[in-house]
Order: sequence, then structure tokens, then C-alpha cells
Amino acid sequence: MSARTRTPFGGLLLLAVMALLMLGPIITVIVWAFAVKWRYPNLAPTEWGLKYWDVILHRSSVIEPIITSLAITSVSTTLAAMICWPAAYAFARIKFPGRQLLLFSFIAAQAVPKFALFVSIATVFLRLGLIGTFWGVVMVQMLSAVLLMIWIPTAAFRGIPPALEEAGFDLGASWLRVFLSITLPQAMPALAASYVLSFVAILFEVDSALLIGAPKITTMPLTLLTLSTQVIVQEAAVLCVMIWVPCFALLLLTRRFMTSKGIAQGFGA
Repeated sequence: MSARTRTPFGGLLLLAVMALLMLGPIITVIVWAFAVKWRYPNLAPTEWGLKYWDVILHRSSVIEPIITSLAITSVSTTLAAMICWPAAYAFARIKFPGRQLLLFSFIAAQAVPKFALFVSIATVFLRLGLIGTFWGVVMVQMLSAVLLMIWIPTAAFRGIPPALEEAGFDLGASWLRVFLSITLPQAMPALAASYVLSFVAILFEVDSALLIGAPKITTMPLTLLTLSTQVIVQEAAVLCVMIWVPCFALLLLTRRFMTSKGIAQGFGA
């Protein structure tokens, strides 16, 4: 076997360890979701079933937070898209002083601990009467979508050859017609990817929902946090699987757009 085709044992071992560390907890949660009885020292559940799925699906204290989370996440993601996508187009197409610095500031903002940021926002929202309100949570959770909603669309708009738009202008089309017929269809896959990824990021946000929404607004992650501290592990596992499976499916649909080249393209704006 040549040196080029030889498989390094150390690399395979490291890959196996990484896979175990990543997939092990997920597999354990999935098993717990379908386990009725699983006690030490048994390596596998002694009784399987959907008992705890039935419990969760018929408990109003769980269903209501799911509906609340989906409503808050949908509104937050849509509003963030309405604000960030035009800004991303401006970053990609318009040259103005401080453009690169402003674009980089969206990444620099992620270096600030979010919990401290949410505490500062909570003090302002308390004076405005937005604590414990639907729109208060929506406003603060929009911050979780800003980075993805700016960088991915900026890279998408930059990747569209200007010659396509210029050809539309040469044929007498207006700016709006060119944007709707040429620019937007070309950028739509990346825009959809940024929307889905932002939706998932907001859906799992805990700190903002806890500081801004409590005690009146209870979201799905807060309910999961509460269930995970209780004795019945299966109920928390069931809710976790209910959240994770749809989100994982959505992420699989966007994986082709999440390349290092596509994200890094935003630096060149």
C-alpha cells in the first residue's frame, strides 16, 4: 500500500472519538425518549414504548409554550429579515465610508457576553413596560438573527454578476424589475438559508426569553429547562426530540449554502 492510499490509524481513531462525543449524547436522548424503564446497571432500556410521548402531547403546560415559541420565533425571524436583507443588499452593492468596519461590527458584537447584554436591555425594557410581553421577547430575540441575516445575504448578493443586472438595465427594465426578476431569484436560496438558520437560532434562545419574558411568557426552551431538572428524564427527552428533529431537517436543507467560502465572502463587502 502506497503512502498516499494508506489510512492513518491515528486520524481514524480521532475521528471515531469526535463522532462519539458528538453523537453519543444525541443517541442517548433519543433512546430515553422511547424508554419506559431504564435503570442501572442495564446498558439498554428494559421496556420500550410511547408512554411519555402521550403524556407530553396531552399536557397543556407543554403544548402552550410550543405554540408561543413558534409564534415568537416566526415573528422575530420575519421582522429581522425585513430589516437585515435590505441592509445586506446595501453592503453588497453600495460603497460608503466605514462599510467594512460596520459589517465587521456584527461579528465583534458576538464577543460581548449575551447574558450581560440582555440584562442591560432588561433594565431599559422594565422602564418601558416591555418585560413579560410578547413584543418585548420578539424585539430582543431579533438580535440573535442579525449576524446570519446580514452575512449570508451579503455574500449572496456579492456573488451575483453585475453584468446580469446591467443587461436588464440595457433592455430598458426598471431597477425594481431587475431586482425582482434577476437579483432576487439568484439570491433566494441563500436568503432562505439565512432565514432557516436564524429561525433555529432564535427557537433555542434561552437567556433572552428568561430575562425578558418571565414570568408571563414561557417558551419551549424554558419548558425544556424546567423538565430537565425533574426526576422524569423521559419527558425532557421527548420534548428535546420534538424540538431537535424538525430543526435538524431544516438545517440539512441549508447545508449546501453554509460553506466557509460563502460566509467569508462577507468580509470583502
